[in-house]
Amino acid sequence: MQLISSQALFAGKYQRYQHTSAATQCDMVFSIYLPPAALAGKSVPVLYWLSGLTCTDENFMQKAGAQRIAAELGIALVAPDTSPRGEQVPDDADAAYDMGLGAGFYLNATQPPWNQHYQIERYIVEELPACIESNFPVTSQASISGHSMGGHGALTLALKNPKKFKSVSAFSPIVSPMNCPWGVKALSQYLGDDQTVWQRYDSCALIEQGAEQLPMLIDQGSADDFLEAQLKTELLLDTLNRKNYKATVRMQPDYDHSYYFIATFIEEHLRFHAGYLLD
Repeated sequence: MQLISSQALFAGKYQRYQHTSAATQCDMVFSIYLPPAALAGKSVPVLYWLSGLTCTDENFMQKAGAQRIAAELGIALVAPDTSPRGEQVPDDADAAYDMGLGAGFYLNATQPPWNQHYQIERYIVEELPACIESNFPVTSQASISGHSMGGHGALTLALKNPKKFKSVSAFSPIVSPMNCPWGVKALSQYLGDDQTVWQRYDSCALIEQGAEQLPMLIDQGSADDFLEAQLKTELLLDTLNRKNYKATVRMQPDYDHSYYFIATFIEEHLRFHAGYLLD
């Protein structure tokens, strides 16, 4: 791994690293916040954060204000990039924001030209945790959270890997990409036309198919411009009710899709995860 930068923050360290990924066959960058307890030699649990469309590993670390609470609780934060990058990595032909670079959708692509590098699910679930656990003072106790496309990623990866993640939370998640323009575009190009394959990357479909119960917290802003067309929270609520899947879904009045929303409620999410990571 190559250290890109390092800053002291709330008596801990915020660092960025670049490393070569076998999963994505290119260099990947991630950010990590190590709380004071980790610097003092104690192994700490990890919260993985998955960001949304157009984001990198830096957005959450710079805007959410999560490190102060992570320092207090003794939890490491890890934020990977949202897609593979590099000259050899394909992008959308029109450089659209919702496909290609910055829009990996946290899946393993099966269709060319995407399938060589866009293996983000394998990177997040297998390769990155192995890298983190072997290079930093952390335990295997992990939870996962994210925003928008990253909320979709957090939910689907947790629902498919309940033994790897103690809890899951999301802000403004795309809960049913099979039923929204962002998702249909990405899933059809990355995975092809077989919608039974799409179901593996759709939170509503996974819960419908009997996904194991996992502690889940979701916040959605009522003033989110993407709520009706892209996020489809009502589909998730209907699925949760029909399948008797216990989750806390909170509609927050007046909040939009921005990091102002995330910064307002991130402390509650960190304390939610701490209840399962530190028990």
